[in-house]
Amino acid sequence: MAGAADAAALAAADTASGAVPGTDAPCTVAGRVATAAGAALTGCTLEGFVATVEVQAAYAGLAAVSRARAGPPEG
Repeated sequence: MAGAADAAALAAADTASGAVPGTDAPCTVAGRVATAAGAALTGCTLEGFVATVEVQAAYAGLAAVSRARAGPPEG
């Protein structure tokens, strides 16, 4: 689950920064990545090139939630 959140956050941040070319919005790309990893994107925000996402998936009959943040290095 954490891997889905990490990948979705990286995808959104890379799209926002232009590192990954495309015309889709960063959170749209994050949603596709989360879905491909077996999770649903339940939250996505951007502050500049920093993306914060939340994903959710069923695990043992419960809702498992994971959050991740990605962006350029500080400094």
